[in-house]
Amino acid sequence: MNKMTIGVGGSNATIELEKITNMTQNVQPIQIDEYLLRIQKATRLMKENSVDALYLNAGTNLYYFTGTQWNPSERMVGALLFDDGTLKYIVPKFEEGTFKKYRQVEADIYCWEEHESPYELVGKLLQKKNKTNANLAIDESASYFLVDGIAKVNSSCSIQTAQQITAGCRMQKSANEIAIIQQAKEITMAVQRAAAKILRPGISVDEVVDFINEAHIKAGIASGSYFCIVLFADDTQYPHGVAVPQTLKENDAVIVDTGCRLEGYLSDITRSYVYGIPSEEYKTIWDLEKAAQLAAFEAAKNGATCGSVDDAARKTLANAGLSADYTLPGLPHRVGHGTGLDIHEYPYLVRGSEIQLLEGMVVSNEPMICVPGKFGIRHEDHFYMTKEGPKWFTTPMQSIENPFGY
Repeated sequence: MNKMTIGVGGSNATIELEKITNMTQNVQPIQIDEYLLRIQKATRLMKENSVDALYLNAGTNLYYFTGTQWNPSERMVGALLFDDGTLKYIVPKFEEGTFKKYRQVEADIYCWEEHESPYELVGKLLQKKNKTNANLAIDESASYFLVDGIAKVNSSCSIQTAQQITAGCRMQKSANEIAIIQQAKEITMAVQRAAAKILRPGISVDEVVDFINEAHIKAGIASGSYFCIVLFADDTQYPHGVAVPQTLKENDAVIVDTGCRLEGYLSDITRSYVYGIPSEEYKTIWDLEKAAQLAAFEAAKNGATCGSVDDAARKTLANAGLSADYTLPGLPHRVGHGTGLDIHEYPYLVRGSEIQLLEGMVVSNEPMICVPGKFGIRHEDHFYMTKEGPKWFTTPMQSIENPFGY
């Protein structure tokens, strides 16, 4: 292999796994006091939005506010939060004992049997609080059957989305949340560097994906990779992969997009480079991708709209002769997304978004350029907003010759 691309190839999985050590020892989990502060902020937002009660469904919203990890299913499991801060859990009776073991914030548990309606239980709890005509906000991630069931049984309530409250709290991360995300990013960055080194002609996507999973585990993430996308050659033009991936050949373009979950919070980093000698066209687009990513970062001022950050990246592409819209060759999707307990969450760096960037917000910056029939290039790093402006979690790619900055 040509040594022009520093840090790509030249090693193997055994050697690289041996170098990786546990990187999670100093992580501080979210404490009960922080969950209680989140509930306080939610109740303040509820009052500002004239919401009497908020239903939090099993999943990341229930986890964010109560520390209770529970996967959503066909059975209602969740909590009602009232505007006075009162919290009431709703749980199937046969799950009560298990639920207590997962519950972090203490509150009364109200149960329903298998033949009973949990939606009627919601009504009874509203009635106990004299909220039968409540403005009820329902978790925006709740399945339709839950929203429909609650609405039909509680027809005197006014139903609306809880997004303005849930996202209103979750968009601005605390110092502890940012510290956890920072460590998750550093773990995945170490894995990205190791993965680049094991590449060789003939290696399969599955082999790289398996290595990345093992490397995350070796770094202290027991669950391994949260996700992993590995693409070679012209497969790289498809942002989220292909049905039948190619094996690696000399001078192929490479995309590796992966992340892990640490204390519930997610990392998400993409690296693009060439195994071998890049074409002149690839070099030009690689540098343009770097310029678009930098333009978005520089536009991310406190108080700037998320839409204006997307605009800045597209203006850079348009100035270079590509489309300012979504036409290819160019950028086919939004510039970025929020990340926290969900891999994609508010705010989104997308055209037209009037959401303002505020201290504590965490977003990806990934203005991917796709060239049909040839390749795609995606540099993805995340930044968070400080009082002084945006700050990178990970250092963006340095150059096409030395992408990892060795």
